[in-house]
Amino acid sequence: MTVHFIGAGPGAADLITLRGRNLIAACPVCLYAGSLVPPALLQHCPPGARIVNTAPLSLDQIVEEMAQANAKGHDVARLHSGDLSVWSALGEQLRRLRQLGIPFQVTPGVPSFAAAAAALETELTLPGISQSVVLTRTPGRASTMPERETLTAFAATGATLAIHLSIHALDRVVADLMPDYGPDCPVAVVWRASWPDQRIIRSTLSRVQDDAQGIDRTALILVGPALAAEGFDDSRLYAADYDRRYRPVGPDPRFPE
Repeated sequence: MTVHFIGAGPGAADLITLRGRNLIAACPVCLYAGSLVPPALLQHCPPGARIVNTAPLSLDQIVEEMAQANAKGHDVARLHSGDLSVWSALGEQLRRLRQLGIPFQVTPGVPSFAAAAAALETELTLPGISQSVVLTRTPGRASTMPERETLTAFAATGATLAIHLSIHALDRVVADLMPDYGPDCPVAVVWRASWPDQRIIRSTLSRVQDDAQGIDRTALILVGPALAAEGFDDSRLYAADYDRRYRPVGPDPRFPE
């Protein structure tokens, strides 16, 4: 018996890995975060599967479902939205399963920031503009922020910021970022990235509070010059004179054939 933690992707039902889909189809028990996981994914569950929406459950109740499945020798598909590596409450569940001696595996999913970048048709790291993406958030009721992890600290880097779970605090986001990024810095708000009703708002720091009125929850805020840059350098990766292992160049290449 194994509990399979599966990243269910950002919203579109077909943005799930083949491994994730196959695991759902093979597990007689499916626990899913009903507030964010698309119901269409449940169609992959086998006939007669026990399907439980964990949105109204506590951690103890969720772990009890896993323990009961373990006692019966039933594999569990545990679906979380996006990818499990960030803001998924994965860590606390794994800690409980380790204590109980219940085996588990983790299957990654498409993260929301990647879906948002795809919707914007943009690369978040451009040569000479930005080579870092910071995934962060503002404090919330469920999780505080460590003292040194502030928007002002991240803004000082000039990196592309992907600010999650913070649309309700947009005024604070703007105030914290304005000194380093300036009023004309590009901003994009992507609501329900990859869902059929997805909305995209392109703006700047000085205008985004007006432009994004009425947007709440499940919205990602992207900030940084890379979002609207045009005059960036081409990557050296595909330059004709760039000597690389798979395309040796010159009389004395680094990696001769």
